[in-house]
Amino acid sequence: MTARIRLDPAAAIGAVPRRLFGTFVEHMGRSVHGGIHDPASASADHRGFRSDVADLVRELGATAVRYPGGNFVSGYRWEDGVGPVDERPVRLEPAWRGIEPNTVGLHEFAEWAAEAGMELVEAVNLGTRGPAEAADLLEYANHPAGTTLSDRRRANGRDEPFDIRVWCLGNEMDGPWQIGHKTAHEYGRIAAETARLMRFIDHRVELVVAGSSNFEMPTFGDWERTVLQLTAGLVDHISVHAYYEEQGDDAASFLASGAHLDRYLDAVAAIIDEVAADTATEPVGISVDEWNVWNQTRWNEVDKPRVLGGEFRNQPVIEDDYTVTDAVVVGGLLIALLRHADRVSMANLAQLVNVIAPIRCETGGPAWRQTTFFPFRDAARHARGVVVRPEVDVDTHRTDRHGDVAIVDAVATVDADEASVFIVNRSLDRRMPLHLAVVDETVDRGVSGGWRVAEATTLTVPEGADRHRTNGPGDEAVRPAPLAGVRSDGEVIAAELPALSWTVIRLARDAQESYEEETP
Repeated sequence: MTARIRLDPAAAIGAVPRRLFGTFVEHMGRSVHGGIHDPASASADHRGFRSDVADLVRELGATAVRYPGGNFVSGYRWEDGVGPVDERPVRLEPAWRGIEPNTVGLHEFAEWAAEAGMELVEAVNLGTRGPAEAADLLEYANHPAGTTLSDRRRANGRDEPFDIRVWCLGNEMDGPWQIGHKTAHEYGRIAAETARLMRFIDHRVELVVAGSSNFEMPTFGDWERTVLQLTAGLVDHISVHAYYEEQGDDAASFLASGAHLDRYLDAVAAIIDEVAADTATEPVGISVDEWNVWNQTRWNEVDKPRVLGGEFRNQPVIEDDYTVTDAVVVGGLLIALLRHADRVSMANLAQLVNVIAPIRCETGGPAWRQTTFFPFRDAARHARGVVVRPEVDVDTHRTDRHGDVAIVDAVATVDADEASVFIVNRSLDRRMPLHLAVVDETVDRGVSGGWRVAEATTLTVPEGADRHRTNGPGDEAVRPAPLAGVRSDGEVIAAELPALSWTVIRLARDAQESYEEETP
């Protein structure tokens, strides 16, 4: 069957949130030390930050970055990361059993993030600390001058405030693995008091309260209701964390991960609306604080006992090598996030460098783009304006974990005279003929008449490889290439989607030239 996509640019659900393309950096493994910061690297600048990694971060197009954790933040003392570097304490880091040198802290990271074009989203410790310490950090970061803490910031080299707007109130506090793990009521109370005090200090802040660690947590739903009721009118967003992996050889279910994320986001949105009605407050946004593909089975069964059961030492942690299949799943998750742009206010691909990351590097060696780098880059670069949910008419197939799902999934964005259509073909072996029609009542020519293809690219299995193909140092064979055979008869744009693929079709209204790629 042909996949038929019908796009109506007038049927927008909301603006593309620029914070949807955020990312996440945690003091964990080689994310910071040996990742973005590696004084031994030939590309390191005078501060020790790798310029080659920073160049890839800019190319990726991330708009925001959550920092410094993660589980790490629940035992972190922010004061350790400010002041003269050679006077900072070296601490045991219990969350990941590392040794934290504190050579990178708020000042260094904020400067690096700004240079990379990312808004800093700061998390506060509600595991071993509480409202007073969070308020101190906010005053240090955002108050202009004239107090002990703000003047301390200025003495440490930052005259102007950091002006951090978005703050996360702890991390995964429902999880028994978390330092300072709490019940929903315990966490909701401390989050409410922290939020209240932070708003007294800086009324401009946006606050993210911690939701469930995943959809399968036994307390999911009850946790959200309790926490939102206790923080009603005090917070702006609630977090969602969502990780996906291929279980056994069940690639079909893995490739349908976007359908699971759809249900997860819909469930959270329904709870938000329920609590908003009960408390007579405005519905909060959904912050998908952490999302990605992560081989958690290997972590839990192999790496976790080694890392968390051994001595304190700095070592690589969850440095997953991503495949073609993983890249297509990431594309599907991006489609799900965009499809919920009316509810998802921000999202962070977790993480950025080395730790389950689109960017990898060797300590003292090269850096490279993983397969998952490209779908994120494409979406961050081309998703502009408003989001449109197109009508997709296509066959479904059965999956063990998610039931019947469409073989092809798609979402679109429209910005004035430009549009981008993001498409995944979830089939492992079936090339799908595609007919794309744009219904545009603003032009006399009707279906597709005012729109032409400006560019079309696809990421799929390279010739001679299989779906498990990865990228590595000096080898980035898995990357987008021109989509062959794109054509238009003035009514319908036609192409063929490769099996297991992420495709981006960019359209221009009344373009002088159309994109035609002949099939080799």
